[in-house]
Amino acid sequence: MSTKPTTTDIEWTELDQRAVDTARILAADAVQKVGNGHPGTAMSLAPAAYTLFQKVMRHDPADADWTGRDRFVLSAGHSSLTLYTQLYLAGFGLELDDLKSFRTWGSKTPGHPEYGHTTGVETTTGPLGQGVANAVGMAMAARYERGLFDPEAAPGTSPFDHFVFAIAGDGCLQEGISGEASSMAGHQKLGNLVLLWDDNHISIEGDTETAVSEDTVKRYEAYGWHVQRVEPQENGDLDPAALYAAIEAAKAVTDKPSFIAMRSIIAWPAPNAQNTEAAHGSALGDDEVAATKRVLGFDPEKTFEVADEVLAHARKALDRGREAKAEWEKGFAAWRTANPERAAEFDRIAAGELPAGWEEKLPVFETGKGVATRAASGKVLQALGAVIPELWGGSADLAGSNNTTIDKTSSFLPADNPLPEADPYGRTIHFGIREHSMAAEMNGIALHGNTRIYGGTFLVFSDYMRNAVRLSALMHLPVTYVWTHDSIGLGEDGPTHQPVEHLASLRAIPGLNVVRPADANETAIAWREILRRYTKVFGKGNPHGLALTRQGVPTYDANEDATKGAYVLFDAEGSDGQSAEPELILIATGSEVHVAVEAREQLQAAGTPTRVVSVPCVEWFDEQDQGYRDSVLPPSVKARVAVEAGIGLTWHRFVGDAGRIVSLEHFGASADGKVLFQEFGFTAENVANVAKESIAAAQR
Repeated sequence: MSTKPTTTDIEWTELDQRAVDTARILAADAVQKVGNGHPGTAMSLAPAAYTLFQKVMRHDPADADWTGRDRFVLSAGHSSLTLYTQLYLAGFGLELDDLKSFRTWGSKTPGHPEYGHTTGVETTTGPLGQGVANAVGMAMAARYERGLFDPEAAPGTSPFDHFVFAIAGDGCLQEGISGEASSMAGHQKLGNLVLLWDDNHISIEGDTETAVSEDTVKRYEAYGWHVQRVEPQENGDLDPAALYAAIEAAKAVTDKPSFIAMRSIIAWPAPNAQNTEAAHGSALGDDEVAATKRVLGFDPEKTFEVADEVLAHARKALDRGREAKAEWEKGFAAWRTANPERAAEFDRIAAGELPAGWEEKLPVFETGKGVATRAASGKVLQALGAVIPELWGGSADLAGSNNTTIDKTSSFLPADNPLPEADPYGRTIHFGIREHSMAAEMNGIALHGNTRIYGGTFLVFSDYMRNAVRLSALMHLPVTYVWTHDSIGLGEDGPTHQPVEHLASLRAIPGLNVVRPADANETAIAWREILRRYTKVFGKGNPHGLALTRQGVPTYDANEDATKGAYVLFDAEGSDGQSAEPELILIATGSEVHVAVEAREQLQAAGTPTRVVSVPCVEWFDEQDQGYRDSVLPPSVKARVAVEAGIGLTWHRFVGDAGRIVSLEHFGASADGKVLFQEFGFTAENVANVAKESIAAAQR
């Protein structure tokens, strides 16, 4: 039933067609064997994926991390077999047994593609629309990388020029994140980005007419994209030749991202399952799989059938990849010779090293002076920006509030943007009011490699970002979220903008390090530690979220133990003013640390030796050995009070049965921040009174 493409613009043989049909059968068999999965889209998309991996993309299956490669993102991650079958055929390291173990324990072929788990998978996808935004971030990073190393090269001539290809489904384009990211891509005129839309009109609930009626192609045209539509062959199958021609046309448009709508029939050519919602997320059934094999000329009695000549033909991708990489390396060597200083910078950045002496540029803040930690963070970024060129970022239209402008004279914008600071290779990103896509774009930037990315908004709006933040942690990506206005201390904007549950909620994400510095010096130390950690595991680490104050807070002497996540800021003293064993420990974070310090003064004056422990990062503290943790929070001291202007969920395990928590178990209000702290009990007097309750409980 399969037919050859309708034009001859692409070299397409019977073996190519047989390889495509083999991918279809492998997808059907893999889902049938495990009993669950998404066969339909993988079957219908096989021609598109094969065309990309075998006819279009520059990649080397033997070196999946090659700097000069094109990137591929399967945003429709539920159709993971679309990618796995091509990684198998092209020789990226997957073998037939890996497809046979699809979705099973310990396999290289999990239900959705996972970055770092399967060679050739560029990003973890599954939550729909995330991959679209990842691809936009990758395209942004590619442009910034070119600006770091080869800005003067003519378009298309630099070893740092490459394309980002993505495949999205109907669900991806219904999710709001893809609209945010696509708007950003059009505004940025990312001509290195090609998005292919699988327009199959089917979602879980049936025909997409149940939920969607806009003209998606015109929507992308309105975003500023170059748009094309590829019609199927007469039999309904995707036409590789027409698709290839559209991709080549897209690559020729360098001042716009490209959108290609591919009308497909889900589960094609299954006789009964094609064009049905059942084919989206269920095994086809033995009879339907057998019938499909008959249609395509395969033996219905065989499973996972791959002809030797088909595999040998597809694995010529290894030869082409080796040749493409060798050709690229010639150009790369010429660039190195012509640009020795930039080549040295490339080697440093690629190795994950930071410039010599960078730590000396970190500001040290005057003790006693009141400084908002958001302001301190801004000064750190401006200081480091001058010496770490790979560090860049911005804000979701809140740069003035987040203090995230690393360079006011250099905005990451197309050259023809009318703003005077516009620079296609600029340092400061204007993400726009698009928090969710900002986070996912940051993931894409980190995945691309060779830069260090941060992005800011208010802490309360981390809710908009959460799914992408979760994926940052799942992929162990070194991105930094700058979340300011971190408590009721922001004041009059009221409960809609005052984060209450957010710190505890974010700490619940495995692998996300939430850092809430007590003062300006802790903020500088936190930034330094974050950058150091990324150096050790550059390209793979842990995301960090900095929670920073709007209001000024007292500045204390810098203490290197802040890098351990918790430390003794002020220790207990006896009546003689000498060091003493604590009878009480006050534990606090961020802007509440100074409240704990003031409470300690009252308690000490009343004769209670009191220790104050600042906890900038619970996750860092958990990494320390038991000896250090016990030295900070001695098990013998049962009287403890934790103080944080949010829900107290984090602190129960630290304070124990006799401990108490001064927290906020309800929403805030619209009033001056100082008034709110007073009204809601975040005062030295209240903390001291609560401490007495804990002491009494510990003595029972």
